[in-house]
Amino acid sequence: MPFVELETSLPAAQLPPDLPAKLCSAAAEILGKPEERVSVSVRGGAALVVGGSAAPGALLCVSSVGVVGSAEQNKAHSARLFDFLARELRLAPDRIMIRFFPLEPWQIGKKGTVMTFL
Repeated sequence: MPFVELETSLPAAQLPPDLPAKLCSAAAEILGKPEERVSVSVRGGAALVVGGSAAPGALLCVSSVGVVGSAEQNKAHSARLFDFLARELRLAPDRIMIRFFPLEPWQIGKKGTVMTFL
């Protein structure tokens, strides 16, 4: 059950209208999870400083159970996510940062319980 949160300093009006759906599909493919289990949020117009510069940039946070827990996994995910974001947002790779957070099933609430019990 991946959670993908994108914040960018690009104005929301400049973002592709289908960006959330495209990011959901790309994240599902990259992480090897069904699209129905991926949750995505996109926020444009964020006040960001990346690498000491307020030039247009983006921060991506990827949290999931089982697929972001090692350097090897995240290296592969990072390359593909950078390609996607650079292409869709038209940003240079040095203007994009990605954070990976491994989760345990008991850390995700759903249907009034946690994933451990579903």
